[in-house]
Amino acid sequence: MKLCLCCQNHQVVCSQRSWTCTMDKGKRNLTPIPPDGGWGWMIVVACFLTTFFARGITRCISVFFVEFQMQFSQDYSRTAWIHSLVDCTTMLCAPLGSLIGARLSHRIAAILGGVLATIGFVFSSFATTMEHLYLSLGIITGMGFALSYTPAVAMVGIYFRERTALAYGIAMSGSGIGTFLLAPVVQLLIEYYTWRGALLIVGGLLSHLCVCGALMKPLDEREIGSGQLETRFTEVLQANEADAAEPANVALQNERPADPLPANGPSKSFQNHAHQLCPPLKADFLLLSLSFFFLACGCTVPFVYLVPYALGVGLSNQQAAILMSILGVTDIVGNITFGWLADRKCWRPCRLASYMLAVGLEGLSCLLVPVLQGFPGLLAFVLLYGYFDGAYVALIPVVTSDIVGPAYLSSALGLVYFLHAVPYLISPPIGGWLLDTTGSYTAVFFLSGSCLMSSSVALAILALHRSRVKPAHL
Repeated sequence: MKLCLCCQNHQVVCSQRSWTCTMDKGKRNLTPIPPDGGWGWMIVVACFLTTFFARGITRCISVFFVEFQMQFSQDYSRTAWIHSLVDCTTMLCAPLGSLIGARLSHRIAAILGGVLATIGFVFSSFATTMEHLYLSLGIITGMGFALSYTPAVAMVGIYFRERTALAYGIAMSGSGIGTFLLAPVVQLLIEYYTWRGALLIVGGLLSHLCVCGALMKPLDEREIGSGQLETRFTEVLQANEADAAEPANVALQNERPADPLPANGPSKSFQNHAHQLCPPLKADFLLLSLSFFFLACGCTVPFVYLVPYALGVGLSNQQAAILMSILGVTDIVGNITFGWLADRKCWRPCRLASYMLAVGLEGLSCLLVPVLQGFPGLLAFVLLYGYFDGAYVALIPVVTSDIVGPAYLSSALGLVYFLHAVPYLISPPIGGWLLDTTGSYTAVFFLSGSCLMSSSVALAILALHRSRVKPAHL
C-alpha cells in the first residue's frame, strides 16, 4: 500500500500544498472544490423552499390566532404561547440540526425535520386542548423546522465559494415570499375547511421538506487511481510553484483545497480553533449583544398580533391576510436593498449607522400603530415595518462581522441567534398578558416599539464607544 506522495501518511492534510489526501483500497481521494453552480443551484432551490415553508408558515401561524382563541376559549396570553414555542424551539434546536448534519448527513437531518414538521401539523389538526397545540404545533413542529432549516442553510455554503452572497440572497428570500403567498392561502383554507382542515393541508405541504432534504446531495470525494493521482498531483505542485492559478485549476478542476496545517503543528491548530469558539467579550460586543436582545424582544410581537389587531379594528379576514402578505414582500425588498448597500465600498463605514436607523424606524412604526385604525393606515405600517425588518436581517451578519472580525463570526452569530430564543418565547405571552389586563393593543405595540427603540439606543452607545476607542489606537 503506497502512501501519499508529500505527506507519507494514510489520511492527513498535506502541509505543503494543502490538498486533502486519503487512502482507500488502493485509491486516493481528493476533496472536490465547491462547484459554484451545477447541482449547487438545486441546493439553492431546496434551501429556498425550506425557508419558504419553515419561516413562511411560522409567520402565518398568527392567521390561526383568533381561531384557536375562539375554539378553546382562552385568553390572548395563553394563545400566544403557541407562536412563542415554535420560534423558541426552532432557535434552541438549531445546534441539534447542525450536530445531526455533521454526524450523519445534512440530507438525513433535513428529511427528519420534514417528517417531524409534518407530524406536528397533522397531530395539531386533532387537538382538543391548548396544551395539545403547545406540544404538537409548538415543540414538535419547531424541532422539525430547526432540523430542516439549519442543514439547508449550511449546504448552500458547502456548494458555493465565489458566489456565496448571490446564492444566499436567493435562498433566504423564501421567507418573505412564503409569508406573501401563504398568508392569504391559509386564510382561504380556514374559510373553506375550518382551522382543522387547514392544519391538515398545511401539514401535507410541509412533507415537501423531505423532498428538499433529498435534494441535498453531499459533495462526494472523487476517487483517483494511484498512477493518475501521482501525475495530476505533480502537475498541481508545479503549477503552484510557478504561481500560475489557471494551470492549477486545469490540472485539478474538481478537487478542493483544504486548509493547511499551521507551522506550529496540530496542537497549535486545535488551540486556535478552541480559542475561536467564543468571541472576545469586549464592551462593543456586549453592547451589540444587548442590542440584539432588545431587538428580539420587540420584533416578534407585530407578527403575532397584527392580524388580531386588524380584525379588532374592523378589517375583514382577507384584508388582514393581505397585510401579512405585503409585510412579506416589503421584507424581501428591504433585505435586498440593504444587503446590496452593505457591500458598496462607499457605504461600508455607515453599516452600523444604517442598522441603527433601520431598528429605530422599525420601533417608531410600532409606536404609531395604536392610532392607525383603517386599512390605509395599517398598510403604511406594514410597508415601513416590513422594509426595515428585512433591512436589519440583512445587516445582522455584516455588523456582527465588523464588530468581532471574520475569525469569530460563526461563533458570534451562534450566540446572537441563541439570544433570540428566550425573547421569542416570552415576549408574545407578555404582550398577551398586557392585552388581557388592559383590554387594548396600545400596551402591546408600545412594548414592541420601546424594545426596538432601546435596541437602537444601545447601538448608538456602541457607535459612540467605537468612535472614542479608535482614536486612542491611532
